[in-house]
Amino acid sequence: MGVKHFGARVARLEDPALLTGRGRYVDDVNIPGMLHACFVRSPHGHALIQSIDAGAARQMPGVHAVLTADDLPAPMAGARMPMLVPNAAIAALRTQHCLARDEVCYVGQTVAVVIAESRYLAEDAVAMVEVDYDPLPAVSDCRAALEPGAPTAHRDLPDNLASAFRQSFGDVDAAFAGAPHVFRESLFQHRGGGMALETRGVVAHHDRITDLLTVWSATQTPHIGRRMIADLLGRSPERIRVIAPDVGGGFGPKAIFYAEEAVIAAAALLLGTPVKWIEDRREHFLAATQERDQHWDVEIAVEADGRIRGVRGSLIHDTGAFVPWGVIMPYIASATMPGPYVLPAYQLDVKVALTNKVATTPVRGAGRPQAVFAMERLMDRVAQGLGIDPAEVRRRNFIQPEQMPYAVGLIFRDGKPLVYDSGDYPKAQAEALTLADHAGFPARKAAALKAGRHIGIGIANYVEGTGLGPFEGVTVRVQQNGKVLVATGATNQGQGTRTTLSQIISDRLGCRIEDIEMSIGDTAAIANGVGAFASRQAVNAGSSAAMAAEVVRARVVQLAARALGVPEAEVAIEDGKAIAQSGNRPEIGFGDLARLSQGMPGFSMAAGDMPGLEHTAYFTPPQASYCSGTHVVEAEVDIMTGGVRLLTYSVAHDSGTIINPLIVDGQVQGGVAHGIGNALMEFMKYDENAQPVTTTFADYLMPMATDVPTCRIAHVESPSPLNPLGVKGAGEGGTIPAAAAIVAAVEDALSPFGIRFSETPLTPERIVEALTVAGAYKRAAS
Repeated sequence: MGVKHFGARVARLEDPALLTGRGRYVDDVNIPGMLHACFVRSPHGHALIQSIDAGAARQMPGVHAVLTADDLPAPMAGARMPMLVPNAAIAALRTQHCLARDEVCYVGQTVAVVIAESRYLAEDAVAMVEVDYDPLPAVSDCRAALEPGAPTAHRDLPDNLASAFRQSFGDVDAAFAGAPHVFRESLFQHRGGGMALETRGVVAHHDRITDLLTVWSATQTPHIGRRMIADLLGRSPERIRVIAPDVGGGFGPKAIFYAEEAVIAAAALLLGTPVKWIEDRREHFLAATQERDQHWDVEIAVEADGRIRGVRGSLIHDTGAFVPWGVIMPYIASATMPGPYVLPAYQLDVKVALTNKVATTPVRGAGRPQAVFAMERLMDRVAQGLGIDPAEVRRRNFIQPEQMPYAVGLIFRDGKPLVYDSGDYPKAQAEALTLADHAGFPARKAAALKAGRHIGIGIANYVEGTGLGPFEGVTVRVQQNGKVLVATGATNQGQGTRTTLSQIISDRLGCRIEDIEMSIGDTAAIANGVGAFASRQAVNAGSSAAMAAEVVRARVVQLAARALGVPEAEVAIEDGKAIAQSGNRPEIGFGDLARLSQGMPGFSMAAGDMPGLEHTAYFTPPQASYCSGTHVVEAEVDIMTGGVRLLTYSVAHDSGTIINPLIVDGQVQGGVAHGIGNALMEFMKYDENAQPVTTTFADYLMPMATDVPTCRIAHVESPSPLNPLGVKGAGEGGTIPAAAAIVAAVEDALSPFGIRFSETPLTPERIVEALTVAGAYKRAAS
């Protein structure tokens, strides 16, 4: 009997190459004669371009070209970039030009590109390009942007309102009328980025003989990238190949198609030579998309026992200067806020503001961390106001397992009614509390306080829509050497995609896992693909892998039965061989069967036979699958410095049926690290002129290994009925509730001072400021 891999803690197949330096990233792609690019970027938040003089730069030794908007091929020269996720609620359908034509709207916007024999020469030449800017008033704060008379982020727009919409269900006015208790919160959640270890990068090469344009990109979405390049260049997609090699982290910003990708492709065509651009870290701070700011004003009406009657409020979201990914983040945030709770009535009015900052697009969680922060802060206010334990308030309001599937009453971002497919929210919270020894915390807190230490505990719950459509594809092909070739439009930025797909195919097909060869993120390998975002690949690519493998297995059985002279029911598949179950148990290997499937030259195939042992499947989910979980954090606050140390971090996570617990644990642990950064450190700041002021890791702080505790993790498996594997996503759950739980723990640690927090990041300066206002240091002195 062969080894069963599905559900096992299989070591990641990707890691040996990566750990021994044999990974291949975009910067490892080197082609003879390759030139290097550097971009001229706007130094202004908002300005008109009066003229561009590149004469001196073009004369510099080693410089091959300086391209401005007018030098780009049609239709790219005059067209704005396509919007990836349009929405009828968007009033200002504004995306940027690949190279700015007459106006720049954020610091770092691409204005021109220098192509030279080295990056060093290109950077020197960039300094010689003279751009005559006429600065315009800039708008930086999204609340101020919506005030009457505010400067407009674009000179030709009448105002800065990019979109306005309402999410609602139930009778909110009735829910608040006569409610025994109403609690209110005004919340701020800051801008942050997806600071992947590898920055963005593109290499483009045009083969004049085949007329094939090949683009290597550090992207999460190569098939989307191919479509965008084809649209912008007016070129057939069949003459474009996009490859996502090893990618050193994505986190959302690399799902976006950027101006630089299009410009480098155009430059390779125009110059007839390979061109490479690798983003430096400062460019990443300036020009890679970010997420948030958001300002929430919300209130919750509850019964005397803490049961929710209704929630209502407003949200202002900063989209930056453009809307390349539509209004997905504020829409997801507004649809996520109800969470795992029975909420009879809900209304949220959302306004999306244009500002003169780089665009905001999904970063790990994509609007959900903000929504969970808002809802969980309200739940904590209910607990404080009514004197009920925070965990008990949540327990009283949970949707129960027997209520599944549960219709929330909203439309989710996939266009389908928001219906939770499965989940056991009370069980998840109970498991997390057990991991955290919640029952023993009061004694620990009392002992710590007696010793002059301030510790606190925080809890947060979440529900996340994962596995979003429209589809993902997988091809499974048995080759004549007995190996199994797998191709998929899914991509891999550290999630272990190769490993999980191999586990599924090995079990469903009956081959050895080491005999699987995989092509990931290459548009030449499979016709259609979508890519990695929204915790979607386990559901979509995983299901497609299972479907394709099962079809190929059936063909293997059919062909083997004929070759072995036994009924199909007598054929067993194991370790890449078909074995007859009777007689002297003859067997035939996958390689021989693959050869048989090709037939014999000049002879007809048997009726019903198909050439080859392969199948391509595209799984199309009917709706999102909803994962969920609970985080419990125990933290200590140094009241003299404002420093926060996380003592324990406990997670109960439901991602449906688990393919590989080792990989899910890694996703949760990595997501928690990202959430710690959101909660306590990361802050992309801009001044009143929309100038970024945190453009290095000296100013923009990231969590280190010493800041991230090893999580205690429990898996609560509630299989999804919406896909053949019963799986749900796992990539973002570690991040989504982290800020809410951590801020609650800090607040609890400082409860002797009566301090409340309603913003992230909760920096030491902010904590000390709150303690000062509360008179903590006067008390200590006395």
